[in-house]
Amino acid sequence: MADRFVYHCTLRWSDLDAYGHVNNARFLTLYEEARVALMFVGARAQGVDSFADGVVIRRHEVDYLRPVDYALSRATAEAAPTVRIELWVELVRAASFVIGYEMYDGELLVSRARSVLVPFDLAKQLPRRLTEAERVFLLAYAASDAAPSDSVPSDAAPSETAPSDGAR
Repeated sequence: MADRFVYHCTLRWSDLDAYGHVNNARFLTLYEEARVALMFVGARAQGVDSFADGVVIRRHEVDYLRPVDYALSRATAEAAPTVRIELWVELVRAASFVIGYEMYDGELLVSRARSVLVPFDLAKQLPRRLTEAERVFLLAYAASDAAPSDSVPSDAAPSETAPSDGAR
């Protein structure tokens, strides 16, 4: 496997549910923060600015393995508790890609997730193909079995003519 992109995400008091755990819906927000860091900050640092022009989510899958507490014992006056999110690319297609994630609370694996993403032309309101620079960037984080392919399975990308659900 290629190197994973690692992001340390600060937990917020507002992430908690009534039981004192990070709310399940907030897991997607934490994954989003890590994904944005990869695609907008990490990619831009390598000269790839085009992800900021438009990418939509086609699908999310999340497995919740353990609850995450807002552990005040891990907080300091300068910093709130964090979780570590590791990202990699599972699959690259002509007009979509799949990001895999693992979230850790300390050394404890608490969640796994996947997102299918589609490059999107915001001006035309249509999906677009990945650029060569985007493909090269993504493949740097690709798992060894994430060989690029131009065939598109039905669950990996929407049609080339319309967005699947408009989720962004």
